[in-house]
Amino acid sequence: MNVTRIAILGVAAMAAGAAALMVRGMLGGGTATVEASAPPPAITTDVLVAAKTVAPGRVLDANSVQWVAWPKSSVSATFITRDAQPDMTKAVAGLVVRSPLVVGQPITESNTVHTDAKGFMAATVMPGMRAVAMPISADTGAGGFLLPNDRVDVILTHDVSGGQGPKNFQADTILRDVRLLAIDQTAQQTDDAQSQVGKTATIEISPGQAELVEQARATGTLSLTLRSLGDSTDQTLASEPSWRRTNAGSIAVIRYGVVRSANAIAAGNQAGGDQK
Repeated sequence: MNVTRIAILGVAAMAAGAAALMVRGMLGGGTATVEASAPPPAITTDVLVAAKTVAPGRVLDANSVQWVAWPKSSVSATFITRDAQPDMTKAVAGLVVRSPLVVGQPITESNTVHTDAKGFMAATVMPGMRAVAMPISADTGAGGFLLPNDRVDVILTHDVSGGQGPKNFQADTILRDVRLLAIDQTAQQTDDAQSQVGKTATIEISPGQAELVEQARATGTLSLTLRSLGDSTDQTLASEPSWRRTNAGSIAVIRYGVVRSANAIAAGNQAGGDQK
């Protein structure tokens, strides 16, 4: 077999192969090409969530919340969305945290309460604390320069003479760094709020401190002193007043309209018996 014949056979084989491939392609044969399709983009909307951990009773502001993209199919009707309320400051105006908020948790109607809604004061009070009202005036309420969320000290002024001789008044600071919840019916401090003279101040204290305040109110006059904004640790401290330290464990006896301790009366009776 010469070279010319070999070349002709090779060309014929190549032509036959090409023809076979063409026919196979025309008939739809071969391996189908699979192309991966990208998933459709998720439709989201901006939802207002907590930017930090917020404890119950705290008032929300623009620094404690932020907008976060949220799948639109998972947005609840109780969520606050940017489409419905573009202004973040207005969205949280007057909102008080009802239950603890963690970072990224949506702000809803169930975990917050508005200052105009019922149960607002109960939501404002921190867990384990009590709201106690006490009468005030311009003289006993820092001249009227008090606003909700101020920090104050509670001072008791009382007579320590025991009804014997001239009255001897003493002042004791019984509570320090107390959170002021409300003045009269005003419990929310606004940007343009003006100080006003109220007749009732509502303070936030513990159950034991509430008993101390009620007992002190029956003993003398209570007054509030305004603390500096930078002089607060957000921890209310109680001090044992002198009248409780002096009369601890004694029984108060009222005789002829004069309050005396049982120990003092017994000592007087014993002295009278010795003289006899």
